[in-house]
Amino acid sequence: MATIEDVARLTGLSRSTVSRVINHYPHVSEDKKKRVHEAMKLLNYYPNSAAQRLRSQKTNMIAVLIPVLTNPFFAHLLERIDTAATEHNMQLLVCQTRNDKKKELQFLDLLKTKQVDGVILTAIENDWEDIKAYTSFGPILLCNEYVKTASVPKVYGDQIAGSYAGTRHLIEQGYKRIAYCSGGGASELTSDREIGYRRAMKEFGLPVYEEWVFQNIFDIADGRQVVKRIVSMENRPDAIFAGSDQVGAGIILEARIQGLHIPKDLAVIGFDDQEIAEVVDLTTIRQPINEIGKYTMEEMLRCLAHKEESTPHEIQFPLELVIRKSTRLTKDFSVDS
Repeated sequence: MATIEDVARLTGLSRSTVSRVINHYPHVSEDKKKRVHEAMKLLNYYPNSAAQRLRSQKTNMIAVLIPVLTNPFFAHLLERIDTAATEHNMQLLVCQTRNDKKKELQFLDLLKTKQVDGVILTAIENDWEDIKAYTSFGPILLCNEYVKTASVPKVYGDQIAGSYAGTRHLIEQGYKRIAYCSGGGASELTSDREIGYRRAMKEFGLPVYEEWVFQNIFDIADGRQVVKRIVSMENRPDAIFAGSDQVGAGIILEARIQGLHIPKDLAVIGFDDQEIAEVVDLTTIRQPINEIGKYTMEEMLRCLAHKEESTPHEIQFPLELVIRKSTRLTKDFSVDS
């Protein structure tokens, strides 16, 4: 009895390509389809009908890959995606990657083995070229983090405009020595935020001191370490653009321990507008997490409904500056006083 390996051998194609033709996947050339069908006829090969039915059935399950579940931003985003999924009788399979490349690929295998109908990536650990191959097995959406050249739906906030607005706000408040905290890594979200910061600094003719650009800063503990490093500097910044509200809160907490007045000695601005930002009175950049989560799930449903006919959508939400006391100077003093 002929096997799929026999078909692959006769056509000179890989087993995976033959499988894609048999299972009617998109993005296979007509020439390859013709070669596979001719080989199947010649070899009298018939696919396993039970396996085909298994591959074609819907699970009504969507995998959502989250880097760290304890991060309030991702927890809130996941909550909104789940709400939208429930409204459409879909279920979520929550997968925590812990920023691990291998784990991310293992979770993507769920799509390959048809255990889920689609995958939502809220962060990206591997190079896009390594992820791209999985798009032949079902829809993959990028939510929050993104690769602009990827031909899949993308839903995210305008990071460049957001960080530019935050940096400009600090400058307009009178701060001239502005530090920047980055999450690190090579993601486009990370690089775009830094682009916005540097653009504002350049526009106002202010220098960017590389020793004030802190990398791999993620949480409250990291924010506290940033302040400890700053107080040991002879040339200190007078403001910090934190990469998240968690980092911003850590900076404020440690600054108070070190005897620094917020915002006279050190202004702080965060990112996301999490609940902790309101607690510590942190100026921040608000991301419309509810809208991003809702639209992401709706786009996934469109992809599942239309499949090949669906054109990848891209939506970029505007971000909003929320001003609180961590950057708002009172009449009692100014930066230069």
